[in-house]
Amino acid sequence: MSLIDEFRSGNFSLYGQWQVSLIIFAFIPLNLLWSIIAWVIAFLLVFIEVPMCLKCCPTSPKFDNFLHNFQNSYFRAGAYLVFAILMWIGFKYTVLQIVSALLLTGAAVSYTIAAVRHQTPASSSITGGTGVSTIV
Repeated sequence: MSLIDEFRSGNFSLYGQWQVSLIIFAFIPLNLLWSIIAWVIAFLLVFIEVPMCLKCCPTSPKFDNFLHNFQNSYFRAGAYLVFAILMWIGFKYTVLQIVSALLLTGAAVSYTIAAVRHQTPASSSITGGTGVSTIV
């Protein structure tokens, strides 16, 4: 499945994943507390949104069960909203922090729309997933 096909699919779960993927490696240490929070969020986002990482990296069953919660679009939307709020209330507004907060907010909105439309989270072929099977 190509990027264009995924874009045309209308699957907001993919749109949320793309927005989050843009910020996975954008967290640069700016101050200690924000950096720790940002790196924890980035670590979680890598395993949530990049299916290839779960295949390559050894994880514990407890961690796998925790990540299984993120298969629900409502849970993802809530988690990304919390992550966005943490970025918005950060100590120091920098360009990367604002961009991260905006993209996390956009991802939360996208996953909320996907949940309301009863779309299950899909994994983009760009990040090692299967993409979407049909174009809506």
